[in-house]
Amino acid sequence: MNSRNHPDECSGSGANCPARPHRRNNGNVIRAEAVIDLDVLCGNVSAISHTAKGPAIMAVVKADAYGHGMVPVARAVRSAGVPWLGVALPSEARDLRASGDIGRILAWLWAPGDDHLEPCIDADVDMSVSSRWALADVADVAQRVGVRARVHLKVDTGLSRNGAGMAEWPRLLAAAREEQDRGVIEIVGVWSHLANADCPDDQSVADQITAFDAAYEAVGEAGLRPELRHLANTAATIDYPGSRYDLVRVGIGMYGVHPSTPGSAKTLGLAPVMTLRSRLALVKTIPAGQSVSYGSTWTAASATRVGLVPVGYADGIPRAASGRAEVQVRGVRCPVIGRIAMDQFVIELGDRLSDVRAGDDVVVFGDESGGAPTANDWAVASDSIGYEIVTRVSSRVPRRYLGAR
Repeated sequence: MNSRNHPDECSGSGANCPARPHRRNNGNVIRAEAVIDLDVLCGNVSAISHTAKGPAIMAVVKADAYGHGMVPVARAVRSAGVPWLGVALPSEARDLRASGDIGRILAWLWAPGDDHLEPCIDADVDMSVSSRWALADVADVAQRVGVRARVHLKVDTGLSRNGAGMAEWPRLLAAAREEQDRGVIEIVGVWSHLANADCPDDQSVADQITAFDAAYEAVGEAGLRPELRHLANTAATIDYPGSRYDLVRVGIGMYGVHPSTPGSAKTLGLAPVMTLRSRLALVKTIPAGQSVSYGSTWTAASATRVGLVPVGYADGIPRAASGRAEVQVRGVRCPVIGRIAMDQFVIELGDRLSDVRAGDDVVVFGDESGGAPTANDWAVASDSIGYEIVTRVSSRVPRRYLGAR
C-alpha cells in the first residue's frame, strides 16, 4: 500500500511525512478548536460559591461568556443552580431569552435609543440605571409595554466609569422613588464596581466599600428598600470578604483564569475551562542565517527545525506575543519565533522533538497541570490580561463542548 494514502504507515519524520488528520466527533478535519469543558466550569462555580459563603451568585456571561459561548455556558451554570446571569448589553440579554432562559438576568450598559431596551423590559430582564435619562427611558418603556420594570441603581464609588456620581446620587434616588411610586418601576438592587479588586490589600477597595455603604444609607433615607446590594467581582469575592453583600458577580474566575495575584485560581482549585488547540501545518528545517516571518525579527543561529501553527491574530492570537509566548507540542514547551501573522505563526521545535511531523497536536493554551501554557502566560507575553486572551478567540475557531449535558 502507498504511504500517501495511509499516513500512519509513514516511517519517516518531519516535512517528508504527510499530515495526520485531527478529527472532531463529527469526522471533520480541523485546523484549530477551542475545547470548552462545562463540567470544569460548574466545578469552578461551586468552588467560588463555597468561598463566598452565603451570597447569591451572578454568573457573568457577557462578551459571549468571555469567548466560551454564552448560551452553552448559561445553560450549564443554570443547571448547577446559579440564580442570576449578568450581561453588559441588552442585546445579549435578549439572546439569552431567545435561547429559552427564563431566570433572572441583569443588563447594565446601553446608550440612548437602544432598540433592544424595550424587548428586554418586556421579557422581564432586570436593567441597571446610572443616570436620570436612563431611568426615564426605562420608565417610559415600562409604561408603554404595560409592565413594572425591575431596576438596579448603580453608583460610582471610585471607578469613574458608569454609575451616578456621589453628587448626582441623591437626585437619581429621588427620581427613582417618584417612578416607583407611579408603579412603572421597582428598585430591586443597588450596586457598584471596584477599580482595584485584583490588587490584594489595596486601600482604594476599602475606600470604595465605605463609599458604597454611604450610598446605600442614602437609599434608605430616600424611602427605597431594594432586595439586593452587590459590589464584588471574582477578585473581590476571593480577597475582600467585606465586599460580598447579598450577591457576587463571578466572571473570569468562573472560567478558570486567575483575576488577581498569580496562583489565586489554583489555590481555590479553579481550572481553565478553555483549551485552545491547533495542529502543525508544516515541519521543516531552516538553515543558519535564515530569518522567520515578517520583519525578520528572528534569525536562526544554526540549522533549526521549525513548525508552522495555522492560527494567527485573525483567530485571536495576540500579535504582541510575537517572540515571547510558548505552546506545547508532545508535552514540550516550544517558543514562538518571529512575528505572529494573521493566520499563522512559527515555533522552534529543536532537537527534543526530532520525530514531530505535520498534523501533530499543538496546545496553544490550556491547563498548566498538564504542562501547557495558560491564558495568563499568553497575557504576560503580550502585556495584557487573561480576560483578553480568552475573550478574543474569534469565531473562526470552532468551539467543542464537553460535559454538563
